[in-house]
Amino acid sequence: MSTDLERDHWDAIVVGSGIGGLVCAGYLAVAGRRVLVLEQHDVAGGNAHVFRRRRKYEFDVGTHYLGDCGEDGLFPAVLRGLGVRDRVRFLPMDNENGFDRIVMPGLTVDVPAGWDNYRDRLVKAIPEEAAAIGAFVDICVRVAEVGRTGLLGGDSMVGLFRKNPDVMRWTRRTLGQLFDHCGLSKRARTLLAAQSGNYGAMPSEIGLSEHVNIMDHYLRGAYYPEGGGAALVAALVEGLEAHGGELRTRCAVDRILIEDGRARGVRLADGRTLSAPLVVSNADYRRTILDLCGGEEHFPAALVAQTREAKMRFPVLSVYVALDVELPHVPNANIWWHGGEDIEGAHAALLAGDMEEIPSLALSFASIKDPGSRAVCPPGHSNFQIMTACPPGPGFWGLEAGPADGGSYRRDAGYTAKKKRITDLVVATAERVIGPFREHITHLEASTSLTHERYIRSSGGTPYGLGHWGGVGRRPDVRTTVEGLYVVGQNTRYGSGVGGVAMGGMACASQILGRQLLAEVYAGAVLGDPARLPERGPDWDPLAVTRGLARRNARGLARVGV
Repeated sequence: MSTDLERDHWDAIVVGSGIGGLVCAGYLAVAGRRVLVLEQHDVAGGNAHVFRRRRKYEFDVGTHYLGDCGEDGLFPAVLRGLGVRDRVRFLPMDNENGFDRIVMPGLTVDVPAGWDNYRDRLVKAIPEEAAAIGAFVDICVRVAEVGRTGLLGGDSMVGLFRKNPDVMRWTRRTLGQLFDHCGLSKRARTLLAAQSGNYGAMPSEIGLSEHVNIMDHYLRGAYYPEGGGAALVAALVEGLEAHGGELRTRCAVDRILIEDGRARGVRLADGRTLSAPLVVSNADYRRTILDLCGGEEHFPAALVAQTREAKMRFPVLSVYVALDVELPHVPNANIWWHGGEDIEGAHAALLAGDMEEIPSLALSFASIKDPGSRAVCPPGHSNFQIMTACPPGPGFWGLEAGPADGGSYRRDAGYTAKKKRITDLVVATAERVIGPFREHITHLEASTSLTHERYIRSSGGTPYGLGHWGGVGRRPDVRTTVEGLYVVGQNTRYGSGVGGVAMGGMACASQILGRQLLAEVYAGAVLGDPARLPERGPDWDPLAVTRGLARRNARGLARVGV
């Protein structure tokens, strides 16, 4: 009976196991809280999870690269604070020559680490706009410096505004407004926004501070976790479990329970109830407020209306490719290809439903970033991913509803035909960028916005979260109006990507615990106990760890490279 009561009552319950949820859960656990993480999917990780095919290949869904992972980096500090820093090795990309390659008509620019180096490459590419580019980078550098100071708790927002009023005003404007201020041409705007696939919005729709913070993140050095996203997620799960927490996969939450204005726990899809005075939702924000919590029943009408009317960032179609040869002449860099010089015009046409041609691609090469990995692919093979934006909503695919709302799509003839046509277009376009490879394909599959919605339950099937929540660039903070209920993930104001959601997870745990955790661990504090971590044997499999302890040895786990 005691065991049953303990399993039904927790100090904190985290709904969803993306990086933000796992980071927050980990810090609550090392602080002595009994924490339960619930995940509806088969494995943890959210956008950072992986999947395997043919017992030869492992594909990352969303971990393409991480920034700021040197010895003084923020992300290693987060891991160090949990006591798991030594469990993740970060492999540097080509930070000197270029970790991102931008390809446009008549123009190729390799983006190196460092703002000054970045500026030099931009000016060399478009020398006639040197002054405008210099003014743009100067403002970005100042915004980045203020943002990092605020993130590390060096000063309050009021203090930062008083010391840097001109810079702080720019944090309330969009990237597009800075482009206008500097008088940049369409060609220059496309070059400077070429990596917008890191956050899923166009210059007029993204806050300048978010664009700058993401660029600053990568310009401090780009890296890839050895073993891919699964290795990163597994380390966080091991840290959680070593400090008394638990991860349960295949355990969907039907309702977040709220009574008398405060969180009380959750009801699972099978009807069971688990209680906790603290609930952190790492689920999609719109679904958290409108579905899991009941909308107007527990939140102000204005907030519910704002959330219901919110615009999501654009969804992505991803094509996963494996070859029986290595790719020649491809650098240790992502490739951002744009077929024209007007990124905003091309995107507007795409959102209107025009996909007769592919306007842009992002290519990520796991087998080059993590060479020799037995999980990525066999020796002499290649593993890479091709991504492009696609129009939002199930209507583009000829359907009335997405899978999270009860829609069925996988056997729909119209959907499968359109998916195949666009996949063929993406492959043909990618061959224009990196050369022919079709004859060497050993595995090829594509995921659409509907696929993403099915596995991640994100509104609109986007991996990037909210785009317009009552204003351009506006997003909710981690604390809600319900006592004991917090939110983390891609929808919060801490930004997109693995680094952004990790910072949001830190911010959430900091508010709950009443301490500046990021500043503490960046200064060297280690709150977790590495001695508690389990040993890793020769057959250690990170994907098995991401299933949670109860399902670690359950049937159905594909093995690769053995």
